[in-house]
Amino acid sequence: MKQLFLIDDTIANKVSYHHLAFFLIALPFDFFYSELILISFGIHTFIHVRKGYWQRVFSKPVLVQSSLFILGLLAISYSSDKQEAVNVTTRQLAILVFPVLFALNSLDIEKYKINLFCIFGFTCVATILYLYTDAVRTIIYFHLPFSSLLTTLFMNHNFSLPIGIHATYLSAYIAFSLLFFLYLLLTDEKPRQKWIWIFSSVILFAGLVQLSSRAVFIAFLMVINLAFPFFLFKGKRRIAFLLTASLVSAGAVLVIMNVDSFKTRYISELKTDLTNNVKIIENSEPRLARWNAIAELVKASPVLGYGTGSEKRLLKEKYFEKGLYISYLNEFNTHSEYLGVLLKTGLVGLLLLLYVLYFGFATAIQNKDLLFLSFMMIIAIVSVSENILDLNKGIFFYSFFFSFFLCKTKPALLKELTPAAADTGNRSILKSV
Repeated sequence: MKQLFLIDDTIANKVSYHHLAFFLIALPFDFFYSELILISFGIHTFIHVRKGYWQRVFSKPVLVQSSLFILGLLAISYSSDKQEAVNVTTRQLAILVFPVLFALNSLDIEKYKINLFCIFGFTCVATILYLYTDAVRTIIYFHLPFSSLLTTLFMNHNFSLPIGIHATYLSAYIAFSLLFFLYLLLTDEKPRQKWIWIFSSVILFAGLVQLSSRAVFIAFLMVINLAFPFFLFKGKRRIAFLLTASLVSAGAVLVIMNVDSFKTRYISELKTDLTNNVKIIENSEPRLARWNAIAELVKASPVLGYGTGSEKRLLKEKYFEKGLYISYLNEFNTHSEYLGVLLKTGLVGLLLLLYVLYFGFATAIQNKDLLFLSFMMIIAIVSVSENILDLNKGIFFYSFFFSFFLCKTKPALLKELTPAAADTGNRSILKSV
């Protein structure tokens, strides 16, 4: 653990590294701490930026990542709710800030990638252990049977409630960390470390099931069954892994199907969500019914949308018109990043979002970066059912890791460091993907 925090590098790079480490540690918790660390990291980066680095701000990776924020900024001009537009744009500022800071910072991100991901992964393990501890303490305090841990009382948002984070976003953190530890388990040849990766993977998988985010769980299964075998193995080993992964996935689904509360959450509620019959549900409203109502708004302004910040007011009016009173009272958003972008910036925004996702996928595949591809698959799939770029935890997760993977220090820049700083450094636990 000590080597994760004690690195050999220049003082400025050490400070940058620890900023990133503490940002990842703070990510699952109150976003105030994440914002504070981001501000500090920004000040530190601007103090130590070198003159030649400014041209990197105009590189293609930075411009691609920043394009969604810039389009949203322009869309304020025709928004019907300028105040809400400013609020949304302020929250999304990280989409612009992170790629710029990574471009201007001299830290060799690739060199410390595995170390930083380990820090994030262990933070997620500690978070899940804390949540289980809190759940058990609650069970004991109210004299409930321990079997109630497998009921809706301690699932989904009820499970993540003690740290005040949306279950889907915490699930995304957990899934990415779990995939990272599984990657280490399959590639690390050190037997002592393998037990660490196994223990971490078991805890994270239990947390992933307990959080019960269908979109994230589907993304996790797709990465394991599609990306892992084709990136890590060849020939007979690929076939063997495919069969093993398929059997394990089928076993996990079978277990879920045989626990009533999980079956209700993963299967029954999914069927309900995809129906258009509002009357069959007593305490909620199907997502498909809301999506159909949103589609009517999109058809009325398909090219440019209604502008940044217009979503809340438009949706409330439409929900009321369609008799979706629960959605109206709770001020539900589109619950789909693709629909949300269509509503705010029309086909122009949707095409840009799809291009940004394509750029990420293409770069990951071209560089044979399994972790980057895993991240992109999580983002693309979760965006079907969540406005991942509208809430702070989703924005920070997306903007940090997308920038992290795309904005890497060029080899030429390492020559500007002292020979000692360029050659020593803290070696990663494993060679990066």
